[in-house]
Amino acid sequence: MLGESQPGHIDQIKKINAGVVYRLIDQHGPISRIELSKKAQLAPASITKIVREMIDAQLVTETEFQEMASRGRPATGLIVASGNWHYLALRIGNGELIMALRDLASRCIIEESRPLPVDDVRPLQFLIAGQIDAFFLRHHDKLARLTAITITAPGRVNASLGIIHSMPFYPVNEMPLASFLSSRIGLPVFLAHDIYGWTLAEALFGAARGGRDVIHLVIDDNVGAGVITGGRILHAGGASQVEIGHIQLNPQGRACYCGNQGCLETLASVPYLLDEAAQQLRDYPDSLLHQQLLTVGALCQAAQCQDPLARQLISDVGQRVGGLLAVMVNIFHPEKIVIASPLNQAAAVLYPAIRRAISQQALSSYGDRLQLEASTINSAGTLAAAALVKEALFEGSLLIQLLQG
Repeated sequence: MLGESQPGHIDQIKKINAGVVYRLIDQHGPISRIELSKKAQLAPASITKIVREMIDAQLVTETEFQEMASRGRPATGLIVASGNWHYLALRIGNGELIMALRDLASRCIIEESRPLPVDDVRPLQFLIAGQIDAFFLRHHDKLARLTAITITAPGRVNASLGIIHSMPFYPVNEMPLASFLSSRIGLPVFLAHDIYGWTLAEALFGAARGGRDVIHLVIDDNVGAGVITGGRILHAGGASQVEIGHIQLNPQGRACYCGNQGCLETLASVPYLLDEAAQQLRDYPDSLLHQQLLTVGALCQAAQCQDPLARQLISDVGQRVGGLLAVMVNIFHPEKIVIASPLNQAAAVLYPAIRRAISQQALSSYGDRLQLEASTINSAGTLAAAALVKEALFEGSLLIQLLQG
């Protein structure tokens, strides 16, 4: 039995080692082979073999650089050769599909938005596939070697199986999106929940970079959180999410697409806020929200101008979300909470409400020194999907496929 399991074991070690080496080159390059061997804790011979394969695959290249402790000749270092490979990053939104062609350094080559009508009777996966085909036709002259397709989407998403169980906006039921697109286009497809991808992007590129214990809160079309604990994202790559948006707060409340009623998402999301503002406007005849298009930007601007209705609505959201965050603070003891929301435009209203709820309901030893910080990642773009490629390269699964051609 041991002999039969060895090939798979060796392949797993090769995948892990390749991912570690690539991550170190990506994060510390230019880096010498000697320093790479030390940081990876691999023998020089193993580093030489792995690096040679990566150079042959045009994933890594050599460059001269001056080592800090040396005044002599420049050393030969290794950096990621990002421009030789591309991937397609997608974000499924409310009525739109955002698509971007990016290289392995996550640089955006071209990004565009296309309609994805919520009332179209055709299956959603066929609409997405059609938009991808059209994108490739429009931009065939810009395509280098394609590595993968990455997708982030709201809803109940099983990343390990590549399935979307259900979604807001679209009548989706157990949609096997990753396998459908992979078989049709012939590329590996990585699917993740919006909030997981966004948390990963914050950890790699944004406000959570270098943080060991961080809660990433999202208040947008959906409401949820990602947790970084001990420097690792909770539930990375799995079927589970930190589903605070689907904790029931009002058993007699609005129906949620998850099948429950009165979930936090039905009481704190941006669509809820705008709907609630429209319903309450008749009771606020002097509100600044009258006689203008009711948008989240208008709501935040009114709140900044001391509009009572706008301030109350945003403050209520902060109080509700803050109550659940207080529980998470007691459990995970974060150093900071990164808040990703268009309501950051009214941070002067939202953040104090969140902090009050945490102060009232969490242990002071955990809550008093807690920082609240705005996200630096644009939720409307595809950087969250781009982070999935980084993760697949660092983990080694996509890297091995590229090395094997």
